[in-house]
Amino acid sequence: MKLRTLIVLLLIAAALAGGTWWWFDKRAAGDQPQLRTAKVERGTLTATVAASGTLAATVQVQVSSQVSGQIREVLADFNAEVKKGQVIARIDPETFEYRVRQAQADVDAAQAQVGVQQATLASRRADLSRATINLEEAKRDLDRKNDLVERNFISPAERDKARSVFRALEQDVVTANAQIDLAQALLRNARSTVQQREALLSSARVDLSRTIIRAPVDGVVIKRSIEPGQTVAVSLAAPELFLIAQNLRDMQVEVSIDEAEVSRLRVGQKTTFTVDAFPGRTFSGLVTQVRKAALNVQNVITYTAVVSADNESLVLLPGMTANVRVITDVREKVLKVPNAALRFKPPGVTDPSKSASVSGAGFAGSTLQAALDLVLSQAQAQGQGGGIQAYRERLERELALTDTQKAAIEAIFVSMRERFAGVRDAPQEERAALSEKLRNDLRRRVNEVLDPAQRKTFASINAEIDARRAAMQAGAGSSSGAASGAVAASTTNAPAATPGASASGAAAGAGAAATAAAATAAAAKSPSASPSASPSASPSASTGGSAGQSGPGAQLRAFRERLERDLALTESQRTQLDGIFTGMRERFLAVREAPESERAKLSEANRAELRARINDILDEGQKKKYAEILVELSGRTVSRGRVFVPGPEGKPVAVELRLGLSDGSTTEVIAILNGASLAEGDLVYVGIIGGATSPGPASPPRPAGPRL
Repeated sequence: MKLRTLIVLLLIAAALAGGTWWWFDKRAAGDQPQLRTAKVERGTLTATVAASGTLAATVQVQVSSQVSGQIREVLADFNAEVKKGQVIARIDPETFEYRVRQAQADVDAAQAQVGVQQATLASRRADLSRATINLEEAKRDLDRKNDLVERNFISPAERDKARSVFRALEQDVVTANAQIDLAQALLRNARSTVQQREALLSSARVDLSRTIIRAPVDGVVIKRSIEPGQTVAVSLAAPELFLIAQNLRDMQVEVSIDEAEVSRLRVGQKTTFTVDAFPGRTFSGLVTQVRKAALNVQNVITYTAVVSADNESLVLLPGMTANVRVITDVREKVLKVPNAALRFKPPGVTDPSKSASVSGAGFAGSTLQAALDLVLSQAQAQGQGGGIQAYRERLERELALTDTQKAAIEAIFVSMRERFAGVRDAPQEERAALSEKLRNDLRRRVNEVLDPAQRKTFASINAEIDARRAAMQAGAGSSSGAASGAVAASTTNAPAATPGASASGAAAGAGAAATAAAATAAAAKSPSASPSASPSASPSASTGGSAGQSGPGAQLRAFRERLERDLALTESQRTQLDGIFTGMRERFLAVREAPESERAKLSEANRAELRARINDILDEGQKKKYAEILVELSGRTVSRGRVFVPGPEGKPVAVELRLGLSDGSTTEVIAILNGASLAEGDLVYVGIIGGATSPGPASPPRPAGPRL
């Protein structure tokens, strides 16, 4: 009996142990995270800049008063349509009427004074006539007496008396002339007084007329700030009485653009916007102006962009808040991956490269990354699997850097940005020596922030990298040189040739003319890349284009092919285009020989002249399309990233990518860097489902309804 009981207890214990093991095994299996995937797609990708602004009429006129007084009448209300010259308000004119009457009385008095002075002048002229007559009579009398004295008929005393009378009458004539001059001066003064009084009268009448407020333009009253009986006081600033919108069918949105986004805006870019009053309805417009005046609000710098808004239906009202999306670039039929895939790293997967992650519209620091990859050599980039980023991570990991040392090393890399980027612009025969010099300078500056123990390890790391680089150069010197050249070409911030182009044509940059500059520089070494040559092949349209097809020559050919295709150039225009590129070749090559401080200025001048010369050979329709092409190409940039795809046995495998345009949710794939493949429909990992680390709920959702 005891044996049977013992056996039963053992069986029960075994069953409990098996059940416990099964429960814990299932629970552990349930805690294992599952990776969420998404498909790689091909289609249209649109990059936008989002901002908000306020709707306003294109022309708004503030109606003010030039005189002070009390408002007697208001003849226009809100939303009233008014015509130019229409009376919309009146100020009490009584005071101004009295001023007009007073000024009129002053004018009348001045005119009467003119009459008095005219009469005085006539009297003085009469006195002059009498004095003249008396003088003539005295002259005749003097002459007779002189004759009688010579004949001894009269005594000389009588002659002297007649002479005295004559001289006295001469003075009377002089006095009469002086009196006439005085009368004339008084008359002129009186007439001037009349003119002065008339001017005051005119001023008083103008002030009286200004008591009538008239509409300066045709439009709609959108604001009224006065009421009858209100007193208007004019001081240093004229008070606003009305605000009239000249044309509500032609409106605009003043949008505040962050300083980080303003470089992507160009005049003529298409925009869409919505207003809260009409949810679900989208309005269109164009960027008409990007104002250079910066606005500083709590140390946040913004710029104002003016967007046109067509309002033919008159549904948009001034003051509405508009949520604007400016379309900065559009690319057709491009391979694109979700941004979540670029940010995601599966748990437990070592990611030495840690490529730049996506944030909204672009990838910061891509140009610096590409330049550093070139300077630290292709051997190091391949050996460490990630170039400068892997190099820095190795230093942090093996040297156990402190936070202070990390910040100092970060500052070193940033400060050498221009020197690293300058390697690409140097002559081919000087790049190796310049790269070596920059590597040594970088290592020296990093070595200065390390302690003695770290310096020893740092020297070992550098020796290992140099040995690997030397071995690669010895084993595959020509291939290494070609790869280095491909990196230099693919990391150039030159404009993409066509939307969706591969690494051969989609290494996008600041403008089409920059591509021409790079291509003409390369043409000096390779006749096949000559700007004057007719384009023989377009860039590869596939995402994995070979390095042999990339470079400035292919970019230039793609750009010229696009001009010929989109602008429908004639044979004569094509011949002129060849002549333009040929004529600019020497000027572009001369930039490389110029001092480094002057290269940017010379390059910009050459690009501007190239654009202008191409524009000169186009007709009006082609010029408009050409401007759109330049605007489209102006903001394109290239960066690097990585995604994880399902590998053998379902294990995630990292795929390094060269990335282009981003619309905030997906990003264009320009090229695949590590020899892998990525095509439309392939799966990429974007997140985790289930498990303890899942961001989502680990248990089923709670049923709706009351809980008992």
